[in-house]
Amino acid sequence: MKLKIVSPQTKNQYESYYFFRWKLLRKPLNKEIGTEKDLLEDSSIHRMVIDNNDNIIAVGRLHHNNSNESQVRYFAVDKNFRRQGMGSYLMEDLENIAKKARRKEIILNARENAVNFYKSIGYKIIQKSYILFDKIQHYEMKKVL
Repeated sequence: MKLKIVSPQTKNQYESYYFFRWKLLRKPLNKEIGTEKDLLEDSSIHRMVIDNNDNIIAVGRLHHNNSNESQVRYFAVDKNFRRQGMGSYLMEDLENIAKKARRKEIILNARENAVNFYKSIGYKIIQKSYILFDKIQHYEMKKVL
């Protein structure tokens, strides 16, 4: 299987990208479609790992908070492809985008079950942050680029 990282370009690709985000990140929490988006979508960099049939394997979004810092949000990997390097592959791409934009660090808010993944690729816990939808503890994490 040949994989590549792309940004959605067409209306259909964006619809598939957002649906994937909703399916993996919001549907399990019984949240409706639309909760997978926020006000920063238009000013963000959207990336997805796809196979040779254009099936989405993983997604992630990067936005620049300021001249020093970028942030990753809405990061998800299909459960059938976890622990196969897909998350690391996509995070490396997002980090490279931030580096090219001359950002010095990346922050993110990791779900409790994803903290060890982020630690394994060099992120450090800064602090316990919010509880999403009163259900999922998040941790603010940072990596110096």
